[in-house]
Amino acid sequence: MGMLLGIDIGTSGTKVILVEESGKVVASATVEYPLHQPKPGWSEQDPVDWWHAVCNGTQSVLKSAKVRGSSVAAIGFSGQMHSSVFMDANGKVLRRAILWNDQRTAEQCEQITEAAGGRAALIRMVANPALTGYTAPKILWLRQHEPRKYEKVRQILLPKDYVRFRMTGEYVSDVSDAAGTLLLDVRRRKWCTPLLEKLGIDASLLPPLVESPEIAGRLTEKAAEAMGLPAGVPVVGGAGDQAAAAVGNGIVKEGIISATLGTSGVVFAHSGKFAPNKDGAMQSFCHAMPGAWCVLGCMLSGGGSLRWLRDVLWAEQVAGFQRKRGGDASDLYPQMIAEAEAAAGCEAGLFFLPYLTGERCPHYDPAARGAWVGLTSRHRRGHLVRAVLEGITFGMRDQVEILRSTGVKITQVRTGGGGARSDFWRQLQADIYGAPVVTVSSTEGSAYGAALLAGVGGGVWSSVPQACQATIKPVDRRRPRAAAKAKYQKAYDLFRRLYHELREINHAMTAL
Repeated sequence: MGMLLGIDIGTSGTKVILVEESGKVVASATVEYPLHQPKPGWSEQDPVDWWHAVCNGTQSVLKSAKVRGSSVAAIGFSGQMHSSVFMDANGKVLRRAILWNDQRTAEQCEQITEAAGGRAALIRMVANPALTGYTAPKILWLRQHEPRKYEKVRQILLPKDYVRFRMTGEYVSDVSDAAGTLLLDVRRRKWCTPLLEKLGIDASLLPPLVESPEIAGRLTEKAAEAMGLPAGVPVVGGAGDQAAAAVGNGIVKEGIISATLGTSGVVFAHSGKFAPNKDGAMQSFCHAMPGAWCVLGCMLSGGGSLRWLRDVLWAEQVAGFQRKRGGDASDLYPQMIAEAEAAAGCEAGLFFLPYLTGERCPHYDPAARGAWVGLTSRHRRGHLVRAVLEGITFGMRDQVEILRSTGVKITQVRTGGGGARSDFWRQLQADIYGAPVVTVSSTEGSAYGAALLAGVGGGVWSSVPQACQATIKPVDRRRPRAAAKAKYQKAYDLFRRLYHELREINHAMTAL
């Protein structure tokens, strides 16, 4: 029996998992890398760090599982969406990638909207309004602010597609990831030529497109040697991280939504048909499942808020883990959540706004800022952590409420990412969402979805729904508790007011 390699190019690090054709995860490894923030609101990474993380992670899972590289039958990808990799004619990276949570492109978003003929016209073309996180405004920013580098650009790739290029030598992307560039005709699942022409972007700079389970290349000898695998292993198109996470959670039919907490926080709903995004409150993208679409919202600093708190309040311990060979600072999270569980929640009068890198949904506001509100001398570290957990979850509920307002019937919320690993946080989500929260047999999220897509491309399963049905089982269900639900409803109503009360102040501070 062959094995499937699932790779997720995340913002905090790259996760690599090895999965049997039965669906069992036999090994997992995460390799972290730095995030560069040279100016306020800027967010960048070196694409070469992603490639090294993939090579190290692959070798690690093979060693951990005690299997040879020849056992890998197919490779699937997931990756952070929107982030831009600019490459020259020789396949060399021209600058650090500008990431999805970078906020420098507000001016370029206005230019795109104007060029398209207004917000409504833009949404008709590419199903979404212009947001600072998307790839298209980053292209315009590079052209305007770094013209010499832009002149050398011959290919623009998304993170997972850059890594696939390193693996296969092929320039390819998939429709689910391409939908997040703001340059895809989402309804027709192809690049939007009219918008490219209006923006003056040469279509040749963008890669050919495939569906997520399609084979998009094979491992070269050079890449195979670096990864510890044989040459020729098939590599599928893969998917943007949110679509892949939805596959990994079995979100391939209507009524079941996912709430995934990675660095960002995403609420995702499947749609069997193209779902027009009339007001642009959420995003309308192609699903990783061929012939399907999805509606999703993204808060920019979901789990990233908790990581920030870890790195600040547990800085010495984090440094200690980093000094250890193979050390993983994520081992600190259980301690943090235990302190939060022992502390009083919102009834202690402390709220946290999770807008550390601006916000996208429900408030499209690059100038939004994080805050603790209600801080007093009696609050301790546990209160701070608890407020962060509650604030993140309130922010996720904002997106759940938008889905409800559009008529989406929610029978259950499947949680993934960091929010799925804690009993306390799962129950907190159920109480705040006011809906059953379910975890499934795999907690590997995007990487697991990537492995399933590899299995479909490799012929293990005939379709994405069949792969999900064969491998994904519910394992835990948390129902909202009546008293806690009522308490959090009152707290949520107050939370929703805080952004608006502080908006003018945040914008004034940003102007400084």
